[in-house]
Amino acid sequence: MYTLHHLPLSAPCRKIRIVLGEKALDFELRPQGLSRRDSEGFAGTPVGDVPILTDDEGMTLSDAAAIAEYLDEEHPVPALYPGTATARAEIRRLIGWFAGSFNEEVTRCLVGEKVLKHQLGQGSPDSRSIHSGHENIHRHLEYATSLLDRRKWLAGEVFSASDIAASAHLSCLDYLDDVPWADYPVVKEWYARIKSRPSFRAILADRLPGQPPPPHYTDLDF
Repeated sequence: MYTLHHLPLSAPCRKIRIVLGEKALDFELRPQGLSRRDSEGFAGTPVGDVPILTDDEGMTLSDAAAIAEYLDEEHPVPALYPGTATARAEIRRLIGWFAGSFNEEVTRCLVGEKVLKHQLGQGSPDSRSIHSGHENIHRHLEYATSLLDRRKWLAGEVFSASDIAASAHLSCLDYLDDVPWADYPVVKEWYARIKSRPSFRAILADRLPGQPPPPHYTDLDF
């Protein structure tokens, strides 16, 4: 039995929740309080670093990329890094894109300013960062469109961990109504397919106190 220590509107945490759902693994969710950035019980992990995955045998893992690959190796069906070495390299490249530049240029500017900053008591959102996030998302969605014009899924013809990484970020942004879906119908159609997967149901049920999502957030045919 796994336990996932997480934050509800964290893209890396949502990524692992989706991976666990795709693998049909039993797990318990344990929210990590933002006001207590301690690592009690998480020897060897950075303070406040989530997601953190533990099991009944005493295993402790941090870092979303490491956890996802561990789960794929321990529970290989269905494979989330399928195909040849070249295909798996493409999957990892796209995961790196979302964990790196997309996170820095979009997710942190929007989710970080609108949600995490408030929860951490770090003052008012920075309007310049929010504006930057709204501008930057277009370049990233244009690139995603160019991939999906040629492929069924982001990395190829098979659903993979790269689709999970991307949808985890976009689900957080969609909760805040910050994805310009109307401008990117190809990406919207891809995301609608992911929203319909059973592994995504718990994600769509998340709610932040006093901050509900837009009506389309849970609509599978939005």
